[in-house]
Amino acid sequence: MIALRVEGLEKAFDGLRVTRRVDLAVAAGERRLIIGPNGAGKTTLFNLITGEIAPDAGTIALFDTDITRKPVRARAHLGMARTYQIITLFGRDTLRHNVVLALLGLSRRRWNPLIDLARQHDLAEQADAALARVGLRHLAHRPLAETSYGERRRVEIAMALAQNPRVLLLDEPFAGLSIDERQDVNRLLLSIPRDVTVVMIEHNMDVALAFADKITLLHFGQVIVEGTRAEVVADPRTREVYLGH
Repeated sequence: MIALRVEGLEKAFDGLRVTRRVDLAVAAGERRLIIGPNGAGKTTLFNLITGEIAPDAGTIALFDTDITRKPVRARAHLGMARTYQIITLFGRDTLRHNVVLALLGLSRRRWNPLIDLARQHDLAEQADAALARVGLRHLAHRPLAETSYGERRRVEIAMALAQNPRVLLLDEPFAGLSIDERQDVNRLLLSIPRDVTVVMIEHNMDVALAFADKITLLHFGQVIVEGTRAEVVADPRTREVYLGH
């Protein structure tokens, strides 16, 4: 079964084409790594898949459901979650509160302007469970601003996992991390069960090659190479993109 299918996806900004007829088919349970140099169009591709920007052409399907024109919130309800290259969390709020807000986004209670989040005990329990999953339950009551950068990365992943996604999109989860923090996040990603399909963007191939079942190399918005780790590393086009020869 194909969890995520992209066909003929195109996007241009002010006449500059940043996504060029991208085709992508990710099997259910697969770990797909999307690599490419800066400016390759990796994050734009994610923004198209999640609905944050609309494509000029092409289609996107999630488990055979066409989501090309569905809004972001509808894609989340269908089982899609993501993290961002630049962390976008609430620094003054606690770790628990950040995760509760992510859970609230999928709940009908979000429409109630008078809701008292402190009384939503079920959401707090789910948030704590998500934080425990990333090894941060003991910091649930700590303001996010008082945590390390690596811990914030893990909070963001906890927020995505709390939504019980079927497809999880990770945008450079190792960016800015120390060696020890990278090891922590790597262990976390390896612990995600195979009923969750994971698509990950990473700028540095060395960091994430061991994670991937299959790798897609983007360059100037196009898929240049796709295959197993061995196939992509051995392909001369990969060497040309990264080394210039």
